[in-house]
Parts: sequence; structure tokens; C-alpha cells
Amino acid sequence: MECTIQWLPDSGMAFAAETGSGHLLTMDGAPDGGGQFLGDKFDPPTLQGSLVVKFSNGLIDGAGEATALIAKLVSGTWSDRMGRRKPLAVAGYALGALSKPLFALAGSPGMVLGARLIDRVGKGLRGAPRDALVADIAPPEVRGAAFGLRQSLDTVGAFVGPLLALGLMLLWHNDFQAIFWVAIVPGLMAVALLALGVREATREPATTSSTKSSTKSSTTSGSLSIPSLPAACWWVVALGGVFTLARVSEAFLVLRAQHAGLGLAWTPLVLIAMNVVYALAAYPVGRLADRVAPLHLLALGMGVLVAADLVLAWAPHMGAIGAGVLLFGLHLAMTQGVLATLVAATAPPGLRGTAFGWFNLVSGVAMLVSGGAAGLLWDHWGPASTFLSSAAMALGALALIAVMARTTRILREDQVDTAT
Repeated sequence: MECTIQWLPDSGMAFAAETGSGHLLTMDGAPDGGGQFLGDKFDPPTLQGSLVVKFSNGLIDGAGEATALIAKLVSGTWSDRMGRRKPLAVAGYALGALSKPLFALAGSPGMVLGARLIDRVGKGLRGAPRDALVADIAPPEVRGAAFGLRQSLDTVGAFVGPLLALGLMLLWHNDFQAIFWVAIVPGLMAVALLALGVREATREPATTSSTKSSTKSSTTSGSLSIPSLPAACWWVVALGGVFTLARVSEAFLVLRAQHAGLGLAWTPLVLIAMNVVYALAAYPVGRLADRVAPLHLLALGMGVLVAADLVLAWAPHMGAIGAGVLLFGLHLAMTQGVLATLVAATAPPGLRGTAFGWFNLVSGVAMLVSGGAAGLLWDHWGPASTFLSSAAMALGALALIAVMARTTRILREDQVDTAT
């Protein structure tokens, strides 16, 4: 089996393994969790030579998520206006599960593109309502732990699923159609678990009197509630965008290891190692976020990113690069769940879906910009420039945290909103 690294249009960086029969396996580097257990990590051979493109620069990373980002914003707003999160979340997971048979039956690139579109729309449809649902049903005193657990399980699925799929391909002699059929099972399990096992609290729609004062601008104009979110919530949205700008794509971790001499066959270990640290640390950090000021954790997490960037920029050998990769995973664990917790804490209960939609959109656009800039720096000035610029942006993010602590009042633990 020959392993290569390539870019896939819908998911950014992916590990690819060419089997003896010409089938292409992929391991996605961008976790989303829930239902994406395996199957959508594969491309049938109908795509070879047409949709799989070689790595050119970081700009491609995140571009394939555009549809999902827009869907997250729209679905988040819808969930607020409906007063319900579960229907949209269940529909999103169902679309993801039902896209798998289309991959298995695909006989042309057009059919594969259609299956990918359905999967991406499903991913976007469930994103913001799911996070808002977590915020709605988790008691305020354990909300950080809830988001930490979600991030941890999300990350486990991001690397366990592709590894399982790879093992099944070897066991079943490259029968990729069978893998897609198997992938339906965890997808449908996720749908059933959410539909039958999660009880959504009864809420009034955002247009009713319970939240009328906070949503007046959106209900009269039909807009996406841009002016109706509190200033503190917009600070968190902006902070999430700056954090994403400061963080290079995980693909550059793999490239850095390759640049130092790591063989292609071993490159999957880079993201696996990073995700193991991420998965193990996310829940404990989430629990800690319930006990200490969240901005303190975010500042510490950005300090860890600075350390990771400096190590990766100047690493003299593979051991040092490995340490940088582990620090990068720790940074993700210390920031992603905490940011989600702050979005939930600063948004009014009736506008949490909208808040998560805007948070995802801003962060996604920042990911696109960051990927393009990092790729250009790498191409023109080498690996060190990419990671040093990331470190500089991370220091800028620390400055924003300091400004945020002065201009908003969510730094102190006792002043974080605990609305249910």
C-alpha cells in the first residue's frame, strides 16, 4: 500500500493510501464528530484523476467547508426562531447518514459530488443547533465540562473512524462499497440516540415576549440578528476568529514533519498523536473552565500555542517536532471547548443558535484566510516563517484577551452568565 498526502475539496488536508486495486482511502484532518465515524473519509475510484488534487497551498484548507458554514448560520438562526434545536440537529445527522449509500452506489464524479453536498449540508445543518442544544440542557455549573466532553468525543471519532475504515479495507480486500454501507450504522445510531435519548427543554421561540426585547431588530427586519447579540458575545465571536487566524492548519504539522524527513508511510501518526492529546485533555480542561475564569484558560492556551509554534519553527530533530505537535494538541484542548462555553454564557438563551452560527462563520472565514497566508509564507520563506507568523498572531490574540478583560466583565468567574 502506498501512502501519500493529498487535498480533498470538501475537507481540506487528508491522508491518502493507494491500495493495490487502485481504490483511494482518506483520513480527514478536520474533526466534526457525531455520525462522521467512517465512510465519508473515503473516496471511491470514480474521483481519481478528477477531484483529488495535489497539495498546492494552504488556501484550499477550509474552502470546502463554505457550504457547511453558511448552513450553520442559517440553521442556528432557525433554531432560535422555532424555539427548537432537536429537529434541525436530527435532520443534519440524518442527511449525513443517508449520504453514505450514495457514496457506495456512486458511478460517476457527479454522483459523488451530490453525495458530498448532502453530507456537507447535513454537517452545517446540525452544527449550531447541536451546540446550542448542549448549552440549553447542560446545567450552567457544568457547561464547560459538557463542551469539553463533546470536543473530546468529537476528536476520538475523527481518528478512530478512519483507522477502523482502513482496517476493514485491508480485511475485506479493498471493498470500499462495503465500507460505505457499514458507515450507515453509526450514522443512524447517532440519529436514534439524539432523537430518542435527548429530551429538549421547552422554550418559547425567539419572537415571543420572553426574548422580544433582545430580538426586536431581527424580527422586524428578518435579518440574521446581527445587531441583537450582546457586545460580550460579539467579543467572543471576534476572539474565536482571531484565535483561528493565529493557528495554522493541522496540515502544516504534517508538512513540517515531512520537511524534517518523516516518511510518507508514517505521516498519519502526526495527526493521530495530536488528536490523542486533544481528546485526552479536552474534558479535564472543560471541567476546569467551570471552576476558574475562562479567559485565564484561553490566555494559557494561547501561550501553549506560542510555545508550539516556536518549537516547530526551530525544531532541530524529529523528537522536537513531536513535542511541538503534542503542544499543538494541548492548545486545541485548552481553547476550543472553552470558547464554545463562552459563546453559550454570553448569548441570551433565545439567541444561542444565532450566536453559534456567527461564531462558526467567522471562525471558518478566518480559517480560510489563515490557510492561504500560511501557505504563501511556506512557499516563499519556508516552514519557520509560517510558524513564527502564527506565534506573532497568537501574541496578538493574548493582547485581545487583555482588552476583552477590561472592556467586558466576563473574565471573573462569578460574572459569567448562568442563564439556563
